Amino acid sequence: MMQQPDILIVDDQDDIRSLIEGILQDEGFKTRSGKDSQTAQKLIAEKEPDLLVLDIWLENSEMDGMELLKRLVKSHPSLPVIMISGHGNIETAVSAIQIGAYDFIEKPFKSDKLLVLARRALEAARLRRENQELRLQALGNVSELTGQSAPVQQIRQSIERVAPTNSRVLITGQPGTGKSVAARMIHALSRRADKNYVALNCAILSPERIEQELFGTDGTFGRKEGVLEQAHGGTLVLDEVADMPIETQAKIVRVLQDQNFTRMGGTEKINVDVRIVASTNQNLPQQMALGKFREDLYYRLNVVPIEIPALQDRLEDIPLLAHMFMEIAAKAANSQPRRFAPDAMALMQAYDWPGNVRQLRNVIEWLLIMAPGGAQEALTADMLPPELKQQAVEMIRGRDGVELMSKPLREAREIFEREYLLSQVNRFGGNISKTAGFIGMERSALHRKLKSLGIQANDKERAEG
Repeated sequence: MMQQPDILIVDDQDDIRSLIEGILQDEGFKTRSGKDSQTAQKLIAEKEPDLLVLDIWLENSEMDGMELLKRLVKSHPSLPVIMISGHGNIETAVSAIQIGAYDFIEKPFKSDKLLVLARRALEAARLRRENQELRLQALGNVSELTGQSAPVQQIRQSIERVAPTNSRVLITGQPGTGKSVAARMIHALSRRADKNYVALNCAILSPERIEQELFGTDGTFGRKEGVLEQAHGGTLVLDEVADMPIETQAKIVRVLQDQNFTRMGGTEKINVDVRIVASTNQNLPQQMALGKFREDLYYRLNVVPIEIPALQDRLEDIPLLAHMFMEIAAKAANSQPRRFAPDAMALMQAYDWPGNVRQLRNVIEWLLIMAPGGAQEALTADMLPPELKQQAVEMIRGRDGVELMSKPLREAREIFEREYLLSQVNRFGGNISKTAGFIGMERSALHRKLKSLGIQANDKERAEG
């Protein structure tokens, strides 16, 4: 069952609270209520509601509604608030809206008017969240896997097939390949896209802290919900799940099996409807063999496996990625994007990229800031960072460290040709037709040359020397 909007009603009059709760519950909304500012702040701290209906006056309360509104605008700026009052006037309404309330409604009010305002406020909040996400994307939060290579197209097809289901997904791949991007795509294309997307990085938390973050707390210092509750109805991503403590792994297995848990320090059973997507850069079967990862958890998470390829396995995507990252970096820096000269692009496609897509993005940002010349001047190979240029030198010398200058011309030319053609074939993802077109050779002639140099390649495979 998908989660209904949670509305908090705060009014000092019991009958008014009951009336509003009844109206909203009849329309399928979940409600909570309180009679003063102390209760309101406690309930909001436990879980931020989707909407707050707040009385302006609040008798016998530490703060009246206007004071509480001022505080909430600062502490919970995304929370929409509808103010209500039996002694309202135009000045009060205008003042509340100027402070940050979504709207104002005067008692006695018709149920239809309250429902219309509530739906409008919830929709406005949803649109505001979406706009914030779009702005983040414009500033660099990449929302989908970019590229036209065969591996990327296959991954996109897999994501499109699995996303609408509720199947758990295990995403694997080297650091920096785009595992978090794939996870966001799964959520965005799922039936849970309008619900929360919550990610927990298991690698950066202590064993005690990770359970607090997962399950929440309920004790002397109040109640706090964990990410399992926050993701109710939506998607929870367990990032770097291999780093989860073995004791916590056992508890997660029970959650996946029972769909409920108790907060740390609490006794109440919390039922959740959460889709789990896990990711890791480690070899989980190997971790299981070492006793560091539970086999039962592995098989529960690994319902649909998706492996994100390293950037060196899809070098043909580099032009698209480089231009995209340049546009993003330029927009964030409020400057003009730079063009790439052919030699710079060729060198980037010949590089190994141990840091994968993340490293490529960092290089592009470095170029925008550090490369000499104006916005109209193309970025050339000699402007690239030292590590890329060093590999170019090694390529010219030969991958085995052979110094070409010490070789006779015929032998040196053969070494150079082999390294050059191997790099170009890899650059175009093993596509001989594209490689031949770029280097200016007939396809059949290139095939013969590759064979004579001992390079095995065809139109569907990457070249391997």
